Amino acid sequence: MTDFDVIILGAGAAGLMAGIEAGQRGRRVLVVDHARDPGEKIRISGGGRCNFTNVNATHVLGRERFLSENPRFALSALSRFTPEMFIERVKKRGIAFHEKTLGQLFCDGPATQIVAMLIDGLRNAGASIWTGRTVGTVAKTAEGFKVMIGDGFVTSESLIVATGGKSIPKMGATGFAYALAKQFGLAVTDTRPALVPLTFEEGALETLKPLAGVSTEAIVSHGKTKFREALLFTHRGLSGPAILQISSYWREGDSIGIDLLPERDALELLRTARKEQPRLHIQTVLGAHLPKRLAQLLGEMIDQPGMIGDLSDKKLTAAAETVRNWRLKPVGSEGYRTAEVTLGGVDTTGLDAKTMMARAVPGLFFVGEAVDVTGWLGGYNFQWAWASGFAAGQAA
Repeated sequence: MTDFDVIILGAGAAGLMAGIEAGQRGRRVLVVDHARDPGEKIRISGGGRCNFTNVNATHVLGRERFLSENPRFALSALSRFTPEMFIERVKKRGIAFHEKTLGQLFCDGPATQIVAMLIDGLRNAGASIWTGRTVGTVAKTAEGFKVMIGDGFVTSESLIVATGGKSIPKMGATGFAYALAKQFGLAVTDTRPALVPLTFEEGALETLKPLAGVSTEAIVSHGKTKFREALLFTHRGLSGPAILQISSYWREGDSIGIDLLPERDALELLRTARKEQPRLHIQTVLGAHLPKRLAQLLGEMIDQPGMIGDLSDKKLTAAAETVRNWRLKPVGSEGYRTAEVTLGGVDTTGLDAKTMMARAVPGLFFVGEAVDVTGWLGGYNFQWAWASGFAAGQAA
């Protein structure tokens, strides 16, 4: 039987960060993962360039950009480990990076640079890492925890659960963290795929299929929540950043709205065309501002085949409404198979916001995606992983 001060289940972003922080405090740390290689989700993220944080992933904006049954829960950890603090580590390592739209930071080179930085940090902190090991039973003892790893037991004072959620099961994602939480009496909120493409019933899909591969800037809304980013039509439905973002808010039975001319007055555009180019058809007018196939479909939906110069204000108003508030009702999503994260998780009411420790089980911590905290697309979830891992690593 091998003894450690801290055992960390999961060698992803949150687990590696927790291991570094605990090791730097002089704790004897073991990080365990069933995968052969640590940090696999980091490696594939951002198209292989790793969108490792977002400059806006702060405690100031966190309440509206991190979803949870308790939106305030994430603020404590986010305030104590900021994007600037992770950026400083990236700079110190000499990893070149750049800022894309909306505060997203990406590596110039491969995402494996971030993985290597974390693994080296873990080893420099004196921690051990075991990969390709299956975790079995976990039991509470008078001294801490007894964990079956492979065919032997390992003990520790503290246990940090960083095994993530259910997203991308082909990489080994499971509901292990939720089962463990329930074993120790913690509640788990409803979970669902998030940051995921949306799908449609066959009738609507037949309308959309000719647009497969078309991308355009749009404002996608659900209730009062809206995102202006790229929208992508696929042979299964809708994707692209704007759809991934709204998927975290959308629920079955709801419709979404799409403004295809963001920050333009569609009615004024059509009225101007009626005055200046009266012999054009509506789809031709729209084709000057939108992808041709999309403009053609909108023209068919508007169903005003005559020249724009012959159309009344009433007809132009109806046409403009189609363009700026196209209503679609998804029937589902592509599921955990393509979801970037899991919405929901270990209920935050059972966790201490400062340390991530279970209130009723001293020494047991939950971090990262396993917890009911889900960020927006664009580096927010990595920042939550760094911040929650840091919090637990400072306390375990």
